[in-house]
Amino acid sequence: MAGKPVRPVNAIDQTRRMLSLVTYLRERPGARVEDVARAFGISEEELVADLDVLPMCGTSFRGGDLLDIDTDGEHIWWHNPDDVAEPLRLAADEATALLVAARAVATLPGLREGDRQALLRATAKVEAAAGEAAVSSARLSVTFESEGGVFADVDRAIAERRRLWIRYYSPARDEVTEREIDPIRLVSVGHTYVEAWCRRSEARRTFRLDRVAEIKILDEPSAPPEVELRDLSLGLVQPAAEDPEVVVEVGPGGRWVAEYYPHDSADELPDGGLRITLRTPDPASLRRLALRLGADGRIVAPQDLADSAREAARAALAAYEQVEARGAAG
Repeated sequence: MAGKPVRPVNAIDQTRRMLSLVTYLRERPGARVEDVARAFGISEEELVADLDVLPMCGTSFRGGDLLDIDTDGEHIWWHNPDDVAEPLRLAADEATALLVAARAVATLPGLREGDRQALLRATAKVEAAAGEAAVSSARLSVTFESEGGVFADVDRAIAERRRLWIRYYSPARDEVTEREIDPIRLVSVGHTYVEAWCRRSEARRTFRLDRVAEIKILDEPSAPPEVELRDLSLGLVQPAAEDPEVVVEVGPGGRWVAEYYPHDSADELPDGGLRITLRTPDPASLRRLALRLGADGRIVAPQDLADSAREAARAALAAYEQVEARGAAG
């Protein structure tokens, strides 16, 4: 297809463009792809990418009334504009979800002030129409973990294809490290993460945004090697067959480990516990699990990991005893 080369764009800009695109296409049935791309100042490839997303949008939180939009490569056809144009009627749960989401988005760093004010005005109108549902929604809130504009900086770095410098806290090692990373994408699986190529480890890594202590956008271009994007529908942690094997035995109070950690097997023990075999690229990270389990579990293998977990437990116990001794002396 002809048109401008594909350029990076952040999520906020793309959302703004797609909202305008809906109005534009409603007024121009059968519009030519080339003309629409030119009108929005984007390439035809970018336009087609937007058109792939629009059919997943609609006026119902329950999945109905989706936009029936498609293209034959030359023209764009919207088959149900009249259905979507009908006055929107929100159920109480839909109004609550919309208001909570709108208030959360209004707090996003990187949102243009004009867009923020427009969103707040629209939110106020929905609140006025929602009545009791608006009162209920005021009791709920959504907080983004990306303090200090981390989300906005990562999003901008991806859009501009620039490298990032971060100071990152790793709870598995209880340490803060400095890294340069080439961001690949933002993902949300329970928390918000950036998947990136880490120049420190020369490997693909995933960093949780709320653990980024400091971030800077560098002048160096981001140049991650070609990597196949993982399907994260099964979860963020997906152990590989070549990862080291760890065996953990838990009592009845530790059976939750089998629910939260991907594992190869979980065999019943006579006391009602489980013998869990799992794989992880970073076995040392399981020391914190052993400390959390306490009397409800222990690492059985490999032996060096079991020994280090016991040493960590002894050190923690000694630290508590010192604190108690100082308290008693005071």
